[in-house]
Amino acid sequence: MMNEVKESLRSVEQKYRLFQQQQFTFIAALEHCRENAHDKIRPVSSIGQVQSYTEHHCGNSTDRRVLLMFLDICTELGKLCQHFEALHSGTPVTNDLLEKCKTLVSQSNDLSSLRAEYPHDMVNHLSCHEARNHYGGVVSLIPIVLDLMKEWVAHSEKLPRKALQHVSEPQAATRAAARAPQATGTQPQLRKDKCGQPTQDSLKPRGKNKECSKPPWRPPGGKLTQPVTCLIPIPSCPIPSRGALCY
Repeated sequence: MMNEVKESLRSVEQKYRLFQQQQFTFIAALEHCRENAHDKIRPVSSIGQVQSYTEHHCGNSTDRRVLLMFLDICTELGKLCQHFEALHSGTPVTNDLLEKCKTLVSQSNDLSSLRAEYPHDMVNHLSCHEARNHYGGVVSLIPIVLDLMKEWVAHSEKLPRKALQHVSEPQAATRAAARAPQATGTQPQLRKDKCGQPTQDSLKPRGKNKECSKPPWRPPGGKLTQPVTCLIPIPSCPIPSRGALCY
């Protein structure tokens, strides 16, 4: 699970490197959208604002492409936060880092005062003081979140293996218990009937066994008062010929 999370994080970093090479195109696209929206005063301060520009005020395919690239990276960062949360229950340090990431990538979070620090220099590449005030927060968002996520991974890898499985193991145990057969009530119990033969309670009805009839009562030293046809051959009674009777 940790390896999958690290691989996803590396994939987002690769996308960000491509996006970083187009920072001037990104700033120009935001400038065009602000002009179309007659919104030249306030800075670009949230992901939701970029989303609104893309949907309603984007005038050409080049601007739309680079704006969608930014929004796609932000979406993947939000999904990574969910993966992190599912990986383990967290420690105070990792929980604090994760909460910061979730806050930063929310649609309405105010990014206007956000500034990426050394070794990141994307803010310094902005042309003038006005541009830094208007776009400094939005260009600083992704590198800051990536740094926080890499720090989260570094702390999580130091945790014991059992801690990393804290969230996933109970779910797996629940699924395994649901698939396992019930321990009681599924195996028929064997018992011996009155003839000494084993039988299964679930296969034969309870009650008097008709195949094993009791012999008629015989008075001491006396004879049977009524002849009875022998139903079951027994050692003391030789097999009768046709029509023979047993007394």
